[in-house]
Amino acid sequence: MFDRFLPQSGKKTLMAGAAAAMLASLAMTTPVAAGDYPDRPLDLVVGFGTGGSADRMTRAVSTYLAEELGVPVRVTNRPGAGTQVSANYILSRPDDGYTVYASTFAPYLTNTILTGGAQYGIEDFSFINFQWFDLDLIAANKDSGFEDLPSLLEAIRDNPGEVRASVVQGSAGHLMVRLLLDEAGIPQENLNLVTYNSGGEARSAVAGGQVHFTSISAQGSEGIREFLTPLAVVSDERIEQWDAPTINEALDPMDIEVPVLQGSMRGFAVTAETERQYPERYEILSEAIQNTLARKEVQDHLEGNDIGGVWIGPERSNELMRSNFEVFEAYADLLN
Repeated sequence: MFDRFLPQSGKKTLMAGAAAAMLASLAMTTPVAAGDYPDRPLDLVVGFGTGGSADRMTRAVSTYLAEELGVPVRVTNRPGAGTQVSANYILSRPDDGYTVYASTFAPYLTNTILTGGAQYGIEDFSFINFQWFDLDLIAANKDSGFEDLPSLLEAIRDNPGEVRASVVQGSAGHLMVRLLLDEAGIPQENLNLVTYNSGGEARSAVAGGQVHFTSISAQGSEGIREFLTPLAVVSDERIEQWDAPTINEALDPMDIEVPVLQGSMRGFAVTAETERQYPERYEILSEAIQNTLARKEVQDHLEGNDIGGVWIGPERSNELMRSNFEVFEAYADLLN
């Protein structure tokens, strides 16, 4: 599990005028009493297709969450446009607490805003909890001949167009590859960078030798471990699962340093208007998710399926989302 790699820094965010807005909404609306919520099924809308990490996370907790809430919980998938399809759908639904967004919010929601032309912002969502964190791994195909990150970067510098890499379009791994080239002073066009829409495709490419290396989720790469030579983990600390230096340890011989990008952050959210108009429902929903994750059988189920299950709560989740957005915003030009 990767919960110990939660980032420790970030800008604390508070919704401007939250108290005043809450009072105003209570005065203007007559919501159902908290004791009557929920009185009908909830919809968990997944921003990706079936079988992916966000979908597995959602379906793994949905039955237990239904038990906590006392109503059925339905899971539906609305993939497309890097989660823009699902985000727009969530924002089109009534802000009443009966539609919950389940997704890999970072970096995908961030990228729909920065590079995808989305008409919404992260402030339009309230993130209840990020329960599954993952960091990225930079790894070469075991037969590529690359044993460390400096030699890989030197090959890219000295042999324009010959080195190939796989990444998921718009991911933290994608941005990290761009950052590495930028910090090393290597023209971006020197690398033959192949982008994919799924981690499975990007991993298959490196495992099968179609590309020389990849920058991708570390946890999801354990199934192709035998085909890889790990070069670095994008973290401030080494991890037990992979025998590799941290990204900046690996770069130390080159006397360069890159920011440590948070990898995937998966969890649950609702619209910001839901929290504003129905704060009591928002609290009930948050407590239900927290109680679900506190159950031993849930933790056993999640661990047995290699799914994260931490509770950090709304304040920290929203803080991390804003921090992630600010980092990606600073380097968004590299993904264009």
